Formats: sequence, structure tokens, C-alpha cells
Amino acid sequence: MEPNYQNNYNNMQGNEQNGYPQNQYQQNGNPQNVNPYAYQQNFNGFNRGGSFSAGVGNVSDAFSEAREAMKQKVVAQSFIFMVAALVITAIGAYVASAALENWLRENSAGLIILFVAEIAVVIASNIALKKNNVVLSSVLLTIYSFVNGATLGIVCSIYVQSSVVRVFAICAVMFLVTAFYGLVTKKDLSSLGSLCIMGLIGLILVGVVNLFLKSDGLNFLTSIIGVAVFVGLTAYDTRKVKESAAFADESNTTALAINGAFELYLDFINLFLYLLRLFGKRR
Repeated sequence: MEPNYQNNYNNMQGNEQNGYPQNQYQQNGNPQNVNPYAYQQNFNGFNRGGSFSAGVGNVSDAFSEAREAMKQKVVAQSFIFMVAALVITAIGAYVASAALENWLRENSAGLIILFVAEIAVVIASNIALKKNNVVLSSVLLTIYSFVNGATLGIVCSIYVQSSVVRVFAICAVMFLVTAFYGLVTKKDLSSLGSLCIMGLIGLILVGVVNLFLKSDGLNFLTSIIGVAVFVGLTAYDTRKVKESAAFADESNTTALAINGAFELYLDFINLFLYLLRLFGKRR
């Protein structure tokens, strides 16, 4: 017997007129009408109030909280490492400044050697950080902080001790206020950073020229500009630390923190030196 296609077609047409199309499935030899919209309705209801949507929301919230916690960890560690570097600098100034001063007296090229050595440590530290070598970066930061402390000890010996302490307090307040601004501001500080870097290059060139001119007026002017430059760089670098923390994961959190600490440390030290030239009282 041939199948009755016409009757089946008519039955389908009639079912469509009832409000929805029907599919026929062969079950036990009898056609069964199935509402395909029932699956869609159930799925929509599942999305509106089902546990799947709630589960996705919970996972998303947990992921966001974890990312925010990691960002805060990088920022906090950057400032902790910076403070540790400052403590090492103070130890270097107290312990090694006298020995370094004697060595500089005996070696006419000692300042150049010291300057080149510090630049080499900075470059090596940046290379180690790019390779995510946390141990080497920490060692280099420690060495740089200690040697820089010995150099600062010689510089600070020119000034009255109470004057050095007062300038340090002023520097700390200015640094904290500026760093706080860099953390909370929502402005793009890229243009400020570029301007400050250009100013820093200009300060270096003018400083080299003033070694020969020995102009007190030019020295005073560069000190004022230097304070402005490193106030701006403090805000910019703090903002940069916060932005770089967005790329943190379990493998690079410490490396990012050390890199941020190194930049903030340099900002603090240079801001202190320019303030000391402006407000320090010489012996």
C-alpha cells in the first residue's frame, strides 16, 4: 500500500491553522504532533530565571573581584618595595658614604665610573624585568639602592642635618599627595608624561652645560623645573603602575610590582634632590 501523502499534508495544514506549525514523528506506527515552540519557551524561561544565568553572573562577578584584588596587590607591592628601597638607601648613606667619599678623592674618574655603573644597573634591571626574572631584578634594585644611598650620603653631608630632615618630610608629603592623585584620577596622563620626559631630557642637557658655566641662577631655575618635572612624573608613573596592573596574573605580579617600585623610587629620589637644592641649608 502506498503512503497517503495527501492526507498527511492536509493534517499538517490543519495543525498550522491552530496557531503553530506541527511536525510529524513516527512513533508506534502513528503520527504524533509535537509543538516545537515548547522547547523555545522552556529555554527562554530557563534564561530568565534559571540557575544557568545566575551561575554565569556569579562566575563573572567572582572573576572581576579576583582581577581587582590582583590589581590592588600590584599597586600595594609597588609602594612596599619602593619603601624598602628607600630604607636600603638610608642604610647605604649611613654605612658606605664615608668610604665612598674617600675612594672618590683618590680616583679622579670615580664620579664617571659611579655614574656609568648606576646606569648599567638600571639597564640590566629593565632587561631582567622584561624576562620576568624576579630574583635578579630584586638583587639589582637592592644594589642600586645601596650605591645610590652612599652617593646621597655624600651629597647630604654638604647640608645641615636638620635641613635634610625637613626637606625629606616636604618631599614625602608632596610625593604622597601626587601619587594619590595619580591613583584616583580618571584623566589620561599620557600627555603629561611625555611633557615631563621632554623636560627631563632638557634638564640633563642644561645640567651638563652648567657644569662648565657654574651659574647659580641657572642652577636655581633648573631646580624649580626639576621639582615640577618629577611631581608630574610621580603622578604619571603611579597611574602607569595602576594601568599595568590590569595585565597582572599569577606569573608576573611581583615583576610588575618591582618595575613600578623602581620607577617610583627614582621619582622620589630626584624630587628630594631638587627640593634639597632649593630649600636645603648648606653647612
